[in-house]
Order: sequence, then C-alpha cells, then structure tokens
Amino acid sequence: MTQSKGPAIIIGYGPGVSGAVAEAFAKEGYPLALIARDTTKLDAAVTAFRASGIAARGFAADAGHATALTTALDAARDALGDAEVLVYNAALWRPGPVLATTPESFDADFQLCVTGALVAARALAPAMIAAGRGTLLFTGGGLALYPSPQAPSLSVGKAGIRALALMLAAELAPSGIRVGTVTIAGEVAAGTPFAPEKIADAFLALHRSPPDPTTAEVVFRG
Repeated sequence: MTQSKGPAIIIGYGPGVSGAVAEAFAKEGYPLALIARDTTKLDAAVTAFRASGIAARGFAADAGHATALTTALDAARDALGDAEVLVYNAALWRPGPVLATTPESFDADFQLCVTGALVAARALAPAMIAAGRGTLLFTGGGLALYPSPQAPSLSVGKAGIRALALMLAAELAPSGIRVGTVTIAGEVAAGTPFAPEKIADAFLALHRSPPDPTTAEVVFRG
C-alpha cells in the first residue's frame, strides 16, 4: 500500500524561488501548505494550484512573529496532517549602510530571517523524528559568505540561517531527518543561470539525498 505524503510547508511563499520550489514539490505529489503575509496573493496562488489539480491550502501569517507563525503551522497540521517537508524562505532586504541600521529594524529582520526558521523547525521536527523521516530546507544567500555593508541585516540573517541549518543537520541526521540549505550566490532572475526553476531543482536534490551533515549546504552558483 502506497503511503500518502504529508504536506510540504512553504513559509514566505511568493513569486520567484519559493513559488518554483512549491511547484517542484507539488509535481512530486506533495500537498502544499503556503504561508505568507499577503492574503490576496496567497488566495490567488492557492486558487491557481487547485485549478491545476494540486491540493493546496493557504495560511496567513508574518513569519517574523512567533505566535502568529505557530498558529499558522498548527492550522496547517490540522488541515493537512503532519508536515513531511519544510521550506523556509522568509527574508527581507533592507538597505544599509551598517551604522544607519537601527537596533529595532535589525532585530525585526533577524526575527523574520532566522528566529522564524527556528520556530518552524521546533514546531515540525518532533513529528518528523517520531516518523523517522522528513526534510527541513532553508533558503540561503551569498551574503552569508560575502556580507555587504549595503545589506547589513540580510547579511547577518543569511549567515544566521546558514548556521542554523548546518547545526540542525548535525543534530537531526541520526533521527533520519534531512536538513539542508541552498546558498544562492547570485541574483535570481528568470531566463538566467539563476532562474527560480533551476534553484528549485537544487532544493529537490537536497530533499532526495540521504541525511548527512557534511552535504547539508549547496552553494548554487548558476
């Protein structure tokens, strides 16, 4: 008897990388739980997926607010069952320079880029551990490797999400959980080597590979 797949939860859903990743996992037979702040775009995406015969639900939440995100994740579980895949894509670009960045905006951006990812991992990992399978994927960026004073909070955020992913990979591999991050070392644009669908292929490749902290990061260079 074929085991039904749990949902793929995409946090920070929108056009671009997360949209392409959602489509890629939908083609693999995963129901989709899409989490984003913009309810209008979220509803439109869910309608489009359903029109294509894909099971999809939308849940409105700001990933930078732990309580709201936890509520959305609980609702997704109630509607679709325990998650089999998490893709955390939430982030915000805020221009520098460094000394013009306020502590308040810096903290808010870190909450969105990194703390929300921890909240999601803590919410979803226990069921994955109990099942002995599951995947946690995080959208990284080249700013983690080459920080820029023109994007201070995002540079720190991408460094943080990279560190979190690598630590979780080491912690969860013995439980059979695949954890990975795709560090996108270039500008995402359609029709280029950094086209969203090409990046989505890297996410799928990580998902399909066995749990191994030594291969948890893919630096995507196009």
